[in-house]
Amino acid sequence: MNKQKKRLLLTDLLGMAALILADQFTKYIAVVHLKDQPAIPIIPDVFELNYLENRGAAFGMLQNQKIFFVFVAAIILAVIAYVLFKTPEKKKYTILHVLLVLIASGAIGNMIDRLRLDYVVDFLSFVLIHFPIFNVADIYVTVATAVLVFLLLFYYKEEDLGFLSFKQTKYRELK
Repeated sequence: MNKQKKRLLLTDLLGMAALILADQFTKYIAVVHLKDQPAIPIIPDVFELNYLENRGAAFGMLQNQKIFFVFVAAIILAVIAYVLFKTPEKKKYTILHVLLVLIASGAIGNMIDRLRLDYVVDFLSFVLIHFPIFNVADIYVTVATAVLVFLLLFYYKEEDLGFLSFKQTKYRELK
């Protein structure tokens, strides 16, 4: 692995650490100031801070399935690590690195909660549309995944992602 690749992966790790710290800090603040308290309106009838201990996934699905969520997160993190290692150092892949770092950070942030607390701390609530209560890690994952899907559909071409092909990797190893 060359110096540029090592530097890029170190940047990815530092970015993840900063994002995870930000997520965990916001959850800590939520526990200290919101737990056992009434919701705090930020924009009345639109957006509020409202503490929730979420033992499920999005929209409260799959309640109390800690082992399942940790397993799925571990698989997602392994796939992200593989893609980050395989991604070329070219500038056109910088956004891919950023998006994968965001997704990994969100997955790790929520996994920390599940392992430490058996639930995820949620506290952001759009009451206007009755949207499920969420947290900063959820924002990382949701926004980054939406942008990633858009890029995969409309920006990156099939040949841009050839570095992920198992056949191509094996073929190179045979040369």
